[in-house]
Amino acid sequence: MGKDFEITEELPVDATPEQVWDAIATGPGIDSWFMGRNDVAPGPGGTVSTAFGAYTPTLPITAWEPGHRLAYGETPDPDGRFVAYEFLIEGRAGGSAVVRTVTSGFLPGDDWADEFEAMGLGGALFHRTLVEYLTWFLGRTARPVTVFGPPVGDWPHAWRLLHGALGLPDAPKPGDPAVFTIDGVPRDGTVYQVSAQTLAVRTPDAMYRFVRGFTGSMVAMHHVFTPTDESAAWQSWLDELYA
Repeated sequence: MGKDFEITEELPVDATPEQVWDAIATGPGIDSWFMGRNDVAPGPGGTVSTAFGAYTPTLPITAWEPGHRLAYGETPDPDGRFVAYEFLIEGRAGGSAVVRTVTSGFLPGDDWADEFEAMGLGGALFHRTLVEYLTWFLGRTARPVTVFGPPVGDWPHAWRLLHGALGLPDAPKPGDPAVFTIDGVPRDGTVYQVSAQTLAVRTPDAMYRFVRGFTGSMVAMHHVFTPTDESAAWQSWLDELYA
């Protein structure tokens, strides 16, 4: 068995097609909203590479139309597994745009449902972060922070601990204020995305994201718009929270 899938989203953004293109088709741009560190070899026949822990794919570019369309994706595995990504940009009046994202592919086996759910929730987080980046951080480049916390045995309890540590209620929603301290420095932020497997908070200088990882731990997938490397501070924070 298995599942062919296609997930589409339309993202209105207050940015020009050229600004959207810089965010989705350059390494520094992708670093500012996706995950891990990224590199783009531009043009038809080029590649998009990502380094996120042990996950280090290099995906061939299949469409390259600056300001209009970008597509790249995996070569299918022997079992048929692959994922492909497409971005279609449509300019609108007043220097704005709509970005249509299409994530498609095939998940093999009888246990595809959990992976499909995680992929859908993760994609929603990434695309919401793209909108947040183009809205609040346009022209700035983020330093990605990737940190894996200790193993989690009880996920409902793990989320309650996280919500409490961020000064949030048990069932947070977008727009809720967050108050927390990292490395002795108080932070104030706003929740901008929440789901059963993700939580994201925006501050004036960062987007802090927490994701239920496939490895069984809480993963911090942050974007920090200052020169400071917060990796060690967040590792200590997660280690203490889930000790």
